[in-house]
Amino acid sequence: MTHDTDETTETHRSHTDETTETEPTSDTGRPQVLNDLGGPKPGVNGDEPSRGRRRFLAAVGSAATVGIAGCAGVQSGQSESTGQVAFSEFRGSGRLVESRPAVDAPRIADLPDLSGELTIYLGGGEGGLYRELVGLLERIYDDFVAVPSAGGTAEQANKLLTEGEQTPADVFWSVDAGSLSVVAEEGLTAQLASETVANVPSTFHPDRQWVANAGRARAIPYNTEELSASDVPDSVMAFPDSPLAEGGIGWAPTYGAFQAFVTAMRLTEGESATRDWLEAMQPFATEYPDEFLTSNAVADGEVAGGFANHYYALRVRDARPEAALDLAFTSGDAGALINVAGAAVLGPSDNADLAENFVAHLLSAEAQEFFATRSFGYPTVEGVPPVGGLPTIDELEPPEIDLSELSNVQPTLRLMREVGVL
Repeated sequence: MTHDTDETTETHRSHTDETTETEPTSDTGRPQVLNDLGGPKPGVNGDEPSRGRRRFLAAVGSAATVGIAGCAGVQSGQSESTGQVAFSEFRGSGRLVESRPAVDAPRIADLPDLSGELTIYLGGGEGGLYRELVGLLERIYDDFVAVPSAGGTAEQANKLLTEGEQTPADVFWSVDAGSLSVVAEEGLTAQLASETVANVPSTFHPDRQWVANAGRARAIPYNTEELSASDVPDSVMAFPDSPLAEGGIGWAPTYGAFQAFVTAMRLTEGESATRDWLEAMQPFATEYPDEFLTSNAVADGEVAGGFANHYYALRVRDARPEAALDLAFTSGDAGALINVAGAAVLGPSDNADLAENFVAHLLSAEAQEFFATRSFGYPTVEGVPPVGGLPTIDELEPPEIDLSELSNVQPTLRLMREVGVL
């Protein structure tokens, strides 16, 4: 069934990349970004914080577990500044960002100064948040000027494929790994120095052609008055026969993140099994326009659970601390998908050193704190904790999948239309 809504004013920050528009397939057969995607994962287990199933949000109401962080050994209550910008200006605010442990990661002060003009193709951009971060860097460095060109991830990637070696861009910064991979496969990216990516897990800097600056995990928001963590199966394929489905489940099939999830299922389980799963889930499903509204509906008890990126439940709980909402995570399947935002230095750039230094700044303690506390994304640098009592990114159990394959969403859209989900 479809959830009817009026023009709803949302107070959350949405991912601008998560759309349903698709790009035409290249006549030449070269890889194309087909649409703008979303999505990551975890594990939840009753009262025991095991790697299977965990409850992460329950403690947030009584004691916030997130907030500001300093560098190695610097605690959250201390004030620091970089240039004319205090560390606290990189930090978000709110209930989830009240008391953070120290952050053990390289600081901006440890990096060379940014100096010169840098052209950045920005794909997505977290609803303007990434522009805010660029603005903070420009305040730190008087001689640094960023020239962002913003658009959807598919739009920007296809623009780069069209421009090729003639592109004026120095950096491609995208909220979708698939678009980064497609540009890299066309030979348009330069290999990053090993020192630049040293603190990021190897999964998130493939061949050092790009590096992830933040992650997002697929998760299962559920209503704690309707379900317990044990009611959420560890495998998403078991959902149709679970108490979760019986209580009603919300999804947003027109949303790019959900389509990426179904694409991952098609790649890992096969098209036939994915078709069967979609058909089995349909009688229990209520459709929502996006995954924030899905998570909000779960908190309201309209449905017992839902499918969403992890940060939407965090945003609901940040605004509504007493909401009957928690998160569960599956393990090793499409329900545990992790997608990332990342940046690449473009090979044709005449400003390669400045471009790589900019990418290094995205991996600084300050920038990672920005991503973690402003948008509730997963930090990708070791030593920077996520917010809201979530597991660290290396504790998550995503499926073994090449994220670049998520860009081929057309078979997924066809399948979803055939079964009547779209």
